[in-house]
Amino acid sequence: MKDTDFLKAIIDAKLLDPKAANKLLADSQESRKSIEQLIYDRQLIEEERVAKVKGDVLKIPYKKIDLNKITDKLLSLIPADAAKNYRIIPLEQREDMLVVGAVNPEDIKVREALRFIGKDLKLNLGVYLVTPKDVELVLKKYGGSTDEVAAALKAIKPLGKQGRVQLESEIAVAQEAPVIKIVASVLKDAVSIDASDVHIEPQRTRLRIRFRKDGDLQEVLSLPIELHQPIISRVKILSNLKIDETRMPQDGRFRSDILDRSIDFRVSTFPTPFGEKVALRVLDPNIGLRSLDDLGLLKNNADLLKEAINRPYGMILMTGPTGSGKTTTLYSLLQIVNKDNVNIVSLEDPVEYSIEGVNQSQIRPEIGYDFASGLREILRQDPDVIMVGEIRDSETANLAVHAALTGHIVLTTLHTNNSVTAVPRLIDLGVQSFLLPSALNLMAAQRLVPALCQKCKTASEAPQEMSEIIESELAKLPSALQVKYKSPFKIYHAKGCDSCNQKGITGRVAIFEAFKMTPQLSEIISAGLNENKLWDEAKRQQMVTLRQDGIIKALDGLVSMEGVLKETSEA
Repeated sequence: MKDTDFLKAIIDAKLLDPKAANKLLADSQESRKSIEQLIYDRQLIEEERVAKVKGDVLKIPYKKIDLNKITDKLLSLIPADAAKNYRIIPLEQREDMLVVGAVNPEDIKVREALRFIGKDLKLNLGVYLVTPKDVELVLKKYGGSTDEVAAALKAIKPLGKQGRVQLESEIAVAQEAPVIKIVASVLKDAVSIDASDVHIEPQRTRLRIRFRKDGDLQEVLSLPIELHQPIISRVKILSNLKIDETRMPQDGRFRSDILDRSIDFRVSTFPTPFGEKVALRVLDPNIGLRSLDDLGLLKNNADLLKEAINRPYGMILMTGPTGSGKTTTLYSLLQIVNKDNVNIVSLEDPVEYSIEGVNQSQIRPEIGYDFASGLREILRQDPDVIMVGEIRDSETANLAVHAALTGHIVLTTLHTNNSVTAVPRLIDLGVQSFLLPSALNLMAAQRLVPALCQKCKTASEAPQEMSEIIESELAKLPSALQVKYKSPFKIYHAKGCDSCNQKGITGRVAIFEAFKMTPQLSEIISAGLNENKLWDEAKRQQMVTLRQDGIIKALDGLVSMEGVLKETSEA
């Protein structure tokens, strides 16, 4: 492939303007590096886009890898040295064919290596184009084949045998450098694929590293067990944890600049029979901090939230289980009121994302600084808006309600299955019922449902039983929402494609319901709590329930109907 042909294709795809392309061509001639390599080195264009353009030029299709499908048995078909030297990886085996991925399939040496492998295995070969980043991820599954792992093992194994510690700083640095590179590489990979969590887990004979992506865990790296202690120690050093404390769980955090983004990592250690396990939550502001419009709310729900946050005082209560996105929604509300003339103070456990202009504080129960004591102190800070991460006990509930009654906007969360049961839950926590009508502005509930890949989704007619559920729920909606959907109902599924890494899902979508404080609801609460009457009031308000909101989004092809029904079975 000629550099000029490749560069022309890059310009035609509008990935670079002609001026930048000409400069890149000059730099390539001066440095004697290919244009493709310079693009990768300087991170000018996403690797996937580069590979797709290159694939069009070479007439070789690009394929995104699925790490879950690359098993140890599949890896054994291509030796680690060959995979590393020729940048080739096995993708799948289909009867008498081995499908491989290559970064440079046009290279004569790569072709010869593939021909030799095919002949040796007595298999036909199918070749796809893959990105360097994907090759690196697969190479790590080989274990000790990468430079970082090999160097770390070489440095660490003598210490394990002799049981001695080297005192010379030069030797210590030489031994630590490979481990530092491994940890940095793992965290960079996690950020590059938008993983939400990293799990470093000692097993009986190996160290397993898994990423959580779109709610699911997948193994990305298997390392020799000898690297367990050095890697855990490195993470502890980064997060200012006690290296010599291995019997008790510890929590910490650190921040690092990765891929031109400032990323926070929340760290938790946990003792197991094979050693300490570490879980790191990846807190990327580009993903976690969203505007209200980005959350995918129906117009009526968005209007209710905006109306509530713009009132002079009162409580907005987000409900739902752990991991349902409640805090993300509260952050989006904070950004609406985050102005120079507003004093916003938050109590969180922990502070997940730093927001410029918001005074955020992390509670520390071990020293007596909990939500209740922190809330008392906040009221002395002249706040306009207060965010309380979670109402967990009677004292916090009462303090939050009184703060809402005394001229403050209070944003907080509560663990209930839906928005309607938030009122009886507060009363169960000891809040006097007559205070609630004046204190509460809005109760909202939410869940997260896997989002279907829009490129490979296909429609089919809903089964009879499912159609009956859909029809029953739609009948309860306002007429303006009903008219859009008619029987027979179409539901959607995604079988997987290169764009979604063969998963069929691309992230998650939030489903909502919002229950507003009204004069009618106030009368119901004052007359003595009756849950049936609460639901009657929700119907009078024409509240779109979690299930109904999910069904609308499923009929629009955003999520699967099965995912909605599963997630809202108890809501």
